[in-house]
Amino acid sequence: MSEQTDYTPPKVWQWDAESGGRWSKINRPIAGATQDKVLPVGKHPLQLYSLATPNGVKVTVMLEELLAMGHTGAEYDAHLIKIGDGDQFGSGFVELNPNSKIPALADHSTEKPTRVFESGSILLYLAEKHGALIPADPAGRTECLNWLFWQMGSAPYLGGGFGHFYRYAPFPIEYCIDRFTMETKRQLDVLDRQLADNQFISGNDYNIADIAIWPWYGRLVLNVVYEAAEFLEAESYKNVMRWAKEIDARPAVKRGVMVNKAMGPLEGQLHERHDASDFELRTQDKLEG
Repeated sequence: MSEQTDYTPPKVWQWDAESGGRWSKINRPIAGATQDKVLPVGKHPLQLYSLATPNGVKVTVMLEELLAMGHTGAEYDAHLIKIGDGDQFGSGFVELNPNSKIPALADHSTEKPTRVFESGSILLYLAEKHGALIPADPAGRTECLNWLFWQMGSAPYLGGGFGHFYRYAPFPIEYCIDRFTMETKRQLDVLDRQLADNQFISGNDYNIADIAIWPWYGRLVLNVVYEAAEFLEAESYKNVMRWAKEIDARPAVKRGVMVNKAMGPLEGQLHERHDASDFELRTQDKLEG
């Protein structure tokens, strides 16, 4: 194994804004706003401020699933937050989410707008608000929440660990890639074993556990996230692959992954969503054509 031996941690760490890597210019060791910027507000009860990362996709898929089920109160405006430009550090966004991470939601159907941040919290809030996509019985609900929180605790190893060092670090570090690949494969095995006896993650019903886990792990094995399916031998996780493809085929999921997407083929990008007709009329290929 190759080793790096030319770095010794200093007694006190100092921030080097030019330390390298794709996100080095926007990551910083302090919180708070860097600019005054008011968030736009559309016409619907729910205002979403997001980007189509795995965490952002969770919420847009959830909203599209609720609308497909007939929950009209789930109508929403989705506003694009360009994290590469630092939109998440605008004063309006920081007021909505002091952690400056997407997604963030404002519910204007309440007497005073309710702010909801952290993707798992948003999924749970929407499920409880609409009485959908979460089991009603205590045992089923608990199992669903077990897996929802499994995702919240596990995905940082996939994203901030494996994804960062495999895809975004300024140079490859064998130790880091090996460490987080091992953990990612262990997590995939956890899911594969769970899905061996269940159609969906927490049982035989599709719910917020699936909606939370699929954008990370489902799209990982489908080679969308990090383009690492071959490296991870994704095809060997047969149950995960079956589940991932089944969810990928859902019409609401196909819509959800388009919302706030600002990269890839233009026909798959819907930068902002304000009406159901936007999927047909306002994708980037039509706006730029």
